[in-house]
Amino acid sequence: MIRAVLVANRGEIARRVFRACRQLGIRTVAVYSEADRNAVHVRDADEAVPIGGAPARESYLSAERILEAARQVRADAIHPGYGFLSENWRFAQAVRDATIVFIGPKPDAIRKMGDKIEARRLMAAAGVPVLPGSFTPVADAAEAQRVAGHVGFPVILKAAAGGGGIGMARVGKEAELPTAFTTASRRAQAAFGSGELYVERYLERSRHVEIQVFGDDSGRVVHLHERECSIQRRHQKLVEESPAPNLSESSKAGLTRAAVAGALAIGYTNAGTMEFLVSESGEFYFLEMNTRLQVEHPVTEESTGLDLVVAQLRVASGEQLPWSQTEIVQGRAAVECRVYAEDPAKGFLPSPGTVSKLVLPSGDGIRIESGIDAGSTVSVHYDPLLLKLVTHAPTRAQAVQRMADALDGSAIEGVRTTIPFLRRVIASNEFRQGRVHTQMLEQGAFNA
Repeated sequence: MIRAVLVANRGEIARRVFRACRQLGIRTVAVYSEADRNAVHVRDADEAVPIGGAPARESYLSAERILEAARQVRADAIHPGYGFLSENWRFAQAVRDATIVFIGPKPDAIRKMGDKIEARRLMAAAGVPVLPGSFTPVADAAEAQRVAGHVGFPVILKAAAGGGGIGMARVGKEAELPTAFTTASRRAQAAFGSGELYVERYLERSRHVEIQVFGDDSGRVVHLHERECSIQRRHQKLVEESPAPNLSESSKAGLTRAAVAGALAIGYTNAGTMEFLVSESGEFYFLEMNTRLQVEHPVTEESTGLDLVVAQLRVASGEQLPWSQTEIVQGRAAVECRVYAEDPAKGFLPSPGTVSKLVLPSGDGIRIESGIDAGSTVSVHYDPLLLKLVTHAPTRAQAVQRMADALDGSAIEGVRTTIPFLRRVIASNEFRQGRVHTQMLEQGAFNA
């Protein structure tokens, strides 16, 4: 078993990994920037190492400084969390080259799935349905127009080197394409160091359903069922749940088969997620693979009763998967709300500042993953996710009502948050009935 884990991340995900490490008797190491000197995750670790200035490029995005910190404290493993360097195959390779265990997939799998165009080609070859579109980067707006004319409008432009909704642009008609192409390419270049784009058909009123997969070094891959992630803003998720509501058994069976087949095709190990779009008629298409632990992994844990992070640590230590496919069942319903320091009334603009008051609910069926406490500073330098509120119950209706009560019992002062917006989502008839799709926010479904 691994003896000491350095978490190359911050906030609530660092604390989540520390909790799993403590369960297994593993020493925990935090890293922190100047902005995070007094952060909760720093106090939560057995040991903490400063790694540089507040800007992420000087600290959490510096592979050299993170590796030096690991050597300094003699950590024998690094968990990347999510964001930052978690899907950087060069970082994963550098960790392995330093004879440190990387708690995640092999660098080659990260590289293959990080290139979104190569991922499309690989999944198509494995028999996984993909959206009509380009299988090579489009050179310019003119070529994008030719592809769009072939697959039909609307289309979506996507960054070949990225994800997380960055560098995406929906194009409804031909006249909009030149401007959209320039904007998306510029944003992709700034975020990922590559402005290459590809084109896919855009599905109206589609659902975003993902399948949690897990593999080990013996070549086994299992799925841990599905998550519904359709409530989004700017292609980034706000509410997730498991099981997915109103998903037919045939659609679910097809999704899980495709997800496992895709993971097997690339020899995937450790935790990962296959993401799909599901049309109104029930057809599904590969979207991308996240080669890491997901922000929304707690809904899978609460639905199945399994601990994904403990399993990550065990598999990274060389053990085989701790469960067979038949042992993985959805025994209850779970819902997760992401609470951000953002102002929904101003287009979800970040709201940095100091948390002056923090009141969070507790009780049966409530789980909180938090990276803050009263007095925490919300920095302009990092993602404004404050905490995740998760509820579970025997039925979806009970879990949703428990979430409504939990949101009503939550109060954060000092910064604007998404809590008022989340209350409207959970109270809406559309959500209560499980009639969700990815364009709901843009179409004003949850306006005050």
